[in-house]
Amino acid sequence: MPPSRDFEEMWRDLAPVGRSASSGGYFRQPWASAETELRAWFAAECEARGLAVETDGIGNQVAWWSPESASGPGVLTGSHLDSVLDGGAYDGPLGVASALAAVDLLQARGFAPARPIGVSVFVEEEGSRFGRACLGSRLVTGATTWDQARELRDRDGVFLADAVADAGLDPEQGLLSLERVGTFVELHVEQGRDLVDRGVAVGLASEIWPHGRYRFDFAGQANHAGTTRMEDRHDPMLTYAMTALAANKQARLAGQRATFGRISVEPNGTNAVPSLVTAWLDARASSDDALAAMVALIEKQAEERAGRDGTSLVMTAESVSGSVAFDPDLAARLARLGDWPVIPTQAGHDAGILSDAGIPTAMVFVRNPTGVSHSPDEHAEMADCLAGVEALADVLEELAR
Repeated sequence: MPPSRDFEEMWRDLAPVGRSASSGGYFRQPWASAETELRAWFAAECEARGLAVETDGIGNQVAWWSPESASGPGVLTGSHLDSVLDGGAYDGPLGVASALAAVDLLQARGFAPARPIGVSVFVEEEGSRFGRACLGSRLVTGATTWDQARELRDRDGVFLADAVADAGLDPEQGLLSLERVGTFVELHVEQGRDLVDRGVAVGLASEIWPHGRYRFDFAGQANHAGTTRMEDRHDPMLTYAMTALAANKQARLAGQRATFGRISVEPNGTNAVPSLVTAWLDARASSDDALAAMVALIEKQAEERAGRDGTSLVMTAESVSGSVAFDPDLAARLARLGDWPVIPTQAGHDAGILSDAGIPTAMVFVRNPTGVSHSPDEHAEMADCLAGVEALADVLEELAR
């Protein structure tokens, strides 16, 4: 096998793909051009290492390092390559490039795995196009069926089934099988400041907070912005505005998270009172009960305000993911390899989906100096990235020996 390129070279290759010249952020939406280019990049990197790449009917990919010495349930690592809209460089791709570099490092050490080691890429992890986070891994594990997913539409009204077909993929060819996966380990940039505050470069995950996405449809009456007296209006924008403030207040009081990050307005005219405001709430909490209680309180306050505004509200839970507690014995075993802290995360990951499917799962976090994520300002120092590669290699060696 020809010498593989190191992590820094791979990172330089990834840097320009899908990057906005104006903001510096990334637009790597699934089944679109940038993400298709990244899947081709991944396949080429795997093939250069002599790893056979399997791509399933929706674009999920896996490549196995399975020498003659390897048998039994394998150790799977990897992450995703898609991004949120105008996102950062590290969320997802760091885990994929680090996985490939970790395989390189293990081979350079002369390590002969007793179990196969796989590198994976799951599609539509962010849910930025079709509104379902971790969709690729949900479909693979059966948490979501293709019949349920195919009718999802993006912001332009494109059906998921059509987007997949336009990308040259065919779900009838089947999905990845997880039968040979004994353990899954996902490396990810930390999306917070815990490691910064601790002064360490690498950590492990203890749990994922439960979280959900909820659509609020506020309906009112369209009218003229100039001729309609304020007291005669049925303005859903007012109901939405109060709801956004209520969500912020309730989350702060409870020490949880609530964010309205996306809205749609009809007719969306400067000189018109809106007829409909649709807003999407992202809510996260430290327990399933805390999440349900917070969302119920936000909905209650929204309904009360709608009654005062002469508007109406319909709330729909588009997706809700329960709390995920990673195997504490596995985390403790791996933490001893580098005396790494074990910390919670408020962000969702494919690792959570595979854990819910009954696969022993762990996560490795790499320090983010500002804690900023889902933004062009997302960052990790190269020295920390390389520390993450070494940590992941140590973890894979421990699990595949």
